[in-house]
Amino acid sequence: MISLHIKDTKQFMSHLLIKDTWDNFLLSEATLMMANPFTISGEINRHFFSDEEYEALSDKTYVLWSQIKPFCYSIIKGNKVPTAMKIIFVIPKNIETEILANIDSTIASDDIDRLFVNIRYNENGITIITGTCLHTFTLDKTLEHSFDHYIKNFLNQIELPFEEQ
Repeated sequence: MISLHIKDTKQFMSHLLIKDTWDNFLLSEATLMMANPFTISGEINRHFFSDEEYEALSDKTYVLWSQIKPFCYSIIKGNKVPTAMKIIFVIPKNIETEILANIDSTIASDDIDRLFVNIRYNENGITIITGTCLHTFTLDKTLEHSFDHYIKNFLNQIELPFEEQ
């Protein structure tokens, strides 16, 4: 787990709400503190979909950020910025598999519950905190370290300056 402070809030918000940078991440939850608090669950409601539609979903648990982003953007846009914001992304299985394939670890794919990216915005700026959730206890931290490295590389690739806290 790492905590990263984003140095350029405006640039980060552009990547989050306008560009497609985060579009392939899965949304677990979003909370936007405006005049009224808005909370959006990214969990998929199975009963909303026909069997065919449900089977066609790339992830059966969470919705892609690209599908919820327009709603969040419409809530945020205007003259006033949110007083606070929290967005929790879940890493999609294809990225999880890629990270796991690049490490020498005793952790198997079935041992991984989720890999998280927690984004928090408040008067102090934007903080990104990574998290791993496993189904089993292990002292092996290679997955955690590799995931942290992946997120740092992700931010470096989009040229988003940050500092570790």
